[in-house]
Amino acid sequence: MTAPRKAMVLAAGLGKRMRPITDTMPKPLVPIAGRTLLDRGLDMLAAAGIDEAVVNVHHLGHQIERHVAARERPRITVSDESERLLDSAGGIVRALPLLGDDPFFVLNADTFWVDREEQNLARLALAWDARHMDILLMLADLADATGHTGGTDFLLAEDGRLAWARGSADGLVYAGAAILDPRIFAGASPEPHSLLDYFNRAMSAGRLFGMRMTGHWITVGTPDAIPQAEAAVAKHSR
Repeated sequence: MTAPRKAMVLAAGLGKRMRPITDTMPKPLVPIAGRTLLDRGLDMLAAAGIDEAVVNVHHLGHQIERHVAARERPRITVSDESERLLDSAGGIVRALPLLGDDPFFVLNADTFWVDREEQNLARLALAWDARHMDILLMLADLADATGHTGGTDFLLAEDGRLAWARGSADGLVYAGAAILDPRIFAGASPEPHSLLDYFNRAMSAGRLFGMRMTGHWITVGTPDAIPQAEAAVAKHSR
């Protein structure tokens, strides 16, 4: 299957749990071990061969727009949601004319990971099969995660299909990276709504799949999580 060539980076959140830092700085620009959360995601996309990325912005979006203007890879187009926050799916629907008709990566701007031997985004691209999949999610083990405070999200079947974990100890966590077929948004309007709606539809159709990542996954939700994230980067980047 053809690997995605474009990506959507979801960077428009309010970052309320990161206050007071996000009173003056959008959460994607929070630095972790000398590199912003946003740049860490964009760096991984560049390493996976992604040529173009759309970054949506809302809270203090002008700061993100200035920040990404200097990047050469991937080339960045900003999708401005400053007038109204559209949530995860609404933001993607608005950006569809920029993303095109082929499957694309989606990354959350407040999570990242340290790869081991292989690049996880490259592995995700190799696992993508449009004949059977509408959505392919990257998943992390709780034992290989830093900063996650909730339970598990999904159960991964032997054939790669996903079901809701509902807190099961055997479940995995959605790692904030996915491949989506834009056809799932047919008829959708750029109104506020969540990607969870599409996860549920794909699951019901047997077309929601997952891939267990390797390496160490890091999510940063509060100021207290920053030193934990920096310690994890130091430990797992050796």
